[in-house]
Amino acid sequence: SDLRQILATKSVENIQFLPFLTTDANNLSWLGYGCLKGDGTLITVNAIGAALQTLYILVYVYYSPAKRPVLLQILLLLAVVVIGYGYFTILVDTGTRLTHLGLFCSSFTITMYLSPLADLAKVVRSKSTRCLSFPLTVTTFVASSSWTLYGLQLHDPYITVPNVPGIVTSLVRFWLFQRYRPEQDKPY
Repeated sequence: SDLRQILATKSVENIQFLPFLTTDANNLSWLGYGCLKGDGTLITVNAIGAALQTLYILVYVYYSPAKRPVLLQILLLLAVVVIGYGYFTILVDTGTRLTHLGLFCSSFTITMYLSPLADLAKVVRSKSTRCLSFPLTVTTFVASSSWTLYGLQLHDPYITVPNVPGIVTSLVRFWLFQRYRPEQDKPY
């Protein structure tokens, strides 16, 4: 719905960029983990996720009035991905590559799930959830719950552990949406 809103209004106002940028990097990282592990579910889901997140980023950049900060964030993230790829393919031996990549992916996942909380102080101060995306909160809750269950089924702590914060942060955001209902918003 955020993408639909951008296309309908031709504006990125009130739509956060960082969660989608970290999600794209997260998808790319987990795609590498899935390829290394030979897990078809991880490969399929994250290939589709990376493609969709990249599309969202392209649309966001196109409609963003301040392109420079957005492009700098994208370049910084690409540098991190390239350095990470080099590290995992050149410096890490094959025997420990899956462990190192699992830790790397876990860190990115935790970052992705915690990034929307940067606006918590703004929400509490303004008593408005305008800066939070309800569809993103629902999606985050469903995705993190699903991946937690999948990780438990595989006994893979690299999948299970980092998705728990997604459940917790989603519950906090649901509480904020309940506490500061949109109809209670005051105009700025």
